[in-house]
Amino acid sequence: MTYKYKTSGTCSQEITIVVENDTIQEVAFIGGCHGNLQGVSRLVAGMKVTEVIERLKGIKCGYKSTSCPDQLAIALEEILKGR
Repeated sequence: MTYKYKTSGTCSQEITIVVENDTIQEVAFIGGCHGNLQGVSRLVAGMKVTEVIERLKGIKCGYKSTSCPDQLAIALEEILKGR
């Protein structure tokens, strides 16, 4: 299943997430730090949704109260709630 999430408080504007059987298949960020977000996307591919949430939730970017990885964790929590 493919999900789109509008981010808040980050340089990226949107995250597209493909999840099958509670495993992340693909993640793509629109906007943000391109190289870093490609790295995050590749690192989480193949991981269980709950593990990614545990690892990324609460990460902050500088003075901001959130980050692109934190926004990914929030998006994944919403996906789990929506099931």
